[in-house]
Amino acid sequence: MSTSNGAEPEVSLDEIAALVREFPGPDLESATKVLERDRLIAKPKGGLGRLEALAEWLATWQARHPPKLERPAVCIFAGNHGIALSREISSRTGKATAKKVAGYSAGLGAVNSISQVLDADLRVFELALDSPTADFTKSPAMTDAECAKAMAYGMMAVEQGVDAIVLGQVGVGGDVAAAALFAAFYKEDPSYWLPEEGDLKKNKVNAASEGVLLHSKSATSAFQLLARLGGLEIAAMTGAIVAARMGRVPVILDGLIPAAAAAVVEKQVPGGSRHCILGHVGTSAADQRLKDLYDAPPILELGINVGEGAGAALAVHVLRAAADCHSNMGTRAELDKGLA
Repeated sequence: MSTSNGAEPEVSLDEIAALVREFPGPDLESATKVLERDRLIAKPKGGLGRLEALAEWLATWQARHPPKLERPAVCIFAGNHGIALSREISSRTGKATAKKVAGYSAGLGAVNSISQVLDADLRVFELALDSPTADFTKSPAMTDAECAKAMAYGMMAVEQGVDAIVLGQVGVGGDVAAAALFAAFYKEDPSYWLPEEGDLKKNKVNAASEGVLLHSKSATSAFQLLARLGGLEIAAMTGAIVAARMGRVPVILDGLIPAAAAAVVEKQVPGGSRHCILGHVGTSAADQRLKDLYDAPPILELGINVGEGAGAALAVHVLRAAADCHSNMGTRAELDKGLA
């Protein structure tokens, strides 16, 4: 496992916005090849269930046939939110995030074990843990320049040769920022996107609602709304999603907060997050509501609620099986020849 907190390249929100307008589309030729081979494989029609659709999705966004999943990357983005430190919305402090990052470095997280089984590269991207974003009920969480810098940092997660990337998150206040973004994008009450009950949820909903009211009308794009309501780690995940699309790398999302980053890209350019899939969702009502935004259901629902990308990393096993079955199963002609 490696930890990254180095220098970020200079880029502006306008430059990133121009980049997403040049997104490559789905590779329909590769998708067609999957369907053609699927008809030849020695199995009943639809016999592999959803594995067939997952193989098609991988090929479509990797732009190659057959699809492969030989070098997945699991990336955890760590950031703290000023909204959590100035309002009574969390029992944890910013120091808890640093402890978790240290735990990943020591190999102590669930995601460490899962990534080791996957033989996947696990990286943690720290984003100014000692300098959280501003309280978005009083001012924008980030300046446009700070947001763009974090996005550029996240873009570096998509390294040459990676053929799928898992996005996970850790930090204090990310759930409130995600709820505010979803509420602003879909014109809904933030309470739909927050799982807790009681006073804690009330405080979170009030904070998210105040932020949406303050910033939603002044933002002229999804990227600007990200700067006003999001966090450094959500911006970095948004950048990773942008770079993954440009590099033909499918993205596997771990629950609500990484999905908020995907929603930013989708709202910035319609169809911009189609290379993203829900790898895993938890058991909360907010996680279940998230499923309504996607054409395909999450790959896994195992009740994992630790965050950190663990559930989505497990989903890589399923995607790898889908690719391997599609590529390696025998055709009817091959089986007939072998029995002759």
